[in-house]
Amino acid sequence: MLKDINLKWRIGEKMALVGKNGCGKSTLVKLLCRLYDPTEGEIILNGINIKKYKYEEYMALFSVVFQDSKLFSFCLAENVAADTDYDSERVTDCVIRAGLGERLETMDKGIETYLYKDFDEQGVETSGGEAQKLCLARAIYKGSPFIVLDEPTAALDPISEHDIYTKFNGIVGTRTAIYISHRLSSCRFCDEITVMEDGRIAERGNNNELIQKGGVYKSLWAAQAEYYKDTAGELFA
Repeated sequence: MLKDINLKWRIGEKMALVGKNGCGKSTLVKLLCRLYDPTEGEIILNGINIKKYKYEEYMALFSVVFQDSKLFSFCLAENVAADTDYDSERVTDCVIRAGLGERLETMDKGIETYLYKDFDEQGVETSGGEAQKLCLARAIYKGSPFIVLDEPTAALDPISEHDIYTKFNGIVGTRTAIYISHRLSSCRFCDEITVMEDGRIAERGNNNELIQKGGVYKSLWAAQAEYYKDTAGELFA
């Protein structure tokens, strides 16, 4: 349950949401995306309650990648475009930008290669990391002004996740973005980090400010510091 939440996003702002499991990060994002309706309070977009917007028009504003996002047994291009009608060049560009360019080169049918073997015996299987990168490519393809990444790189190692987030930050450009990750170092590039605890906002600030405060964020950072050092060396120093 979320309590006393008061947040404001500005156009082009990059915000990270961090905290322990069950602190309310994903719930907050699902409320923002209208997958749930708040039982108290309201969510405002440009001064208007989001319930007053047409649902389809409001949803078009968001490109969301959840940790459990799914792919379908269609061709790669249809998975990225979420449509049978797609721009081939744009699909290819999105796949490359999501970090799957080399994998695409190994596919005989390119973006028309089927995923899995349900409809094509020559269909390809994808690893967890590859599937998450294709979901990222789908978010890039949609091109919505608001991008939400809810731990979409959980299947990747810390170095790969850092690389994806760094590249994706460049891809996002001037769009507004929310990043949720358990690996705090992946959120260092954000304009602001919001730390949640027990359904409430515990702290807000950038990486350096939060470490200096010596609160919840610093405790989380310290708990992960040795892991970063062991797995990624100087990358996360």
